[in-house]
Amino acid sequence: MARQQRGIRTRRTILEAAGAVFDEHGYSSTTIAMVLERADVTKGALYFHFPSKESLARAVLAERPPLEAVPARPCKLQEMVDVTFVLARRLLDDPLLKGGVRLAVDQCAPQSVDHAGLFRRWADHLLWLLRQAREQGELLPSVNPRETVEMLVGSLAGIQLMSRALTDRADLAHRISVLWSHVLPSIAVPGLLPRIDTAADRGSRITNGLDRPGT
Repeated sequence: MARQQRGIRTRRTILEAAGAVFDEHGYSSTTIAMVLERADVTKGALYFHFPSKESLARAVLAERPPLEAVPARPCKLQEMVDVTFVLARRLLDDPLLKGGVRLAVDQCAPQSVDHAGLFRRWADHLLWLLRQAREQGELLPSVNPRETVEMLVGSLAGIQLMSRALTDRADLAHRISVLWSHVLPSIAVPGLLPRIDTAADRGSRITNGLDRPGT
């Protein structure tokens, strides 16, 4: 059992190191030597878990983004907003999420690397929330949930790329706040708008446990 636990910890260490290096250098410029140095493990330990750089990239992308960890809210549009802010907050310091997002948009990664899976998981979760919002009467009648979600995911992908290039994602939360200020009036019933919190510090408050789940 102790050996199994060590193996699990070693694999996680390698994955987090790979995520950080992929995020910093992209797929083409990343080398196994870089990952070994960052993880501080032996070459044998790395190759025991991952036989190639390609298998490392696939494993990083296979990690599930922390969508379900966001507290449930009575208002499902608020919960959608919260998901995007928590993702933005975790993109600052979660190496696996950072590496996965970089790989998902990296056209130099081989075709066997699933570029679509990460965005599909984001879209599926947001669509599930948006359909609940519709059932609860939170949406304008004209809203097409799937089209709205695909627009949101595409916007988030582009915004985080721009934020990474300009400020190393330091302004990402502000940019997402601006995005919601444009999107919500076009999808939410007017009476709901004043109750939805889209402040730039929303993600930090949630991840630090400062917002109650029932709000």
